[in-house]
Amino acid sequence: MAVDGNWTITMSTPMGERKATLSLKSAGGALTGTQGADGNSGEIFDGTVNGDDVAWKISITNPMPLTLAFTGKVSGDSMSGEMGIGPMGSFPFTGSRA
Repeated sequence: MAVDGNWTITMSTPMGERKATLSLKSAGGALTGTQGADGNSGEIFDGTVNGDDVAWKISITNPMPLTLAFTGKVSGDSMSGEMGIGPMGSFPFTGSRA
């Protein structure tokens, strides 16, 4: 699928831009993989793929315990969408194939 592989994503957050790495694999409509930032890495969960549309969640502990919910669209070697941070709202992210 179009989303499989390694990505570098940049998230615009209330604390400025944050970068993360993403390794994704799709099977049917399911999306699995890992996301890492600042030396920490975790398994994504609730991942889905539907055509060019992707969605996944990751639990983080830094700078505070949160679940980030990503929804985006893949176009060739780029990806863009929104990252939901619960009560703090949604913020844009962009990504490129590593």
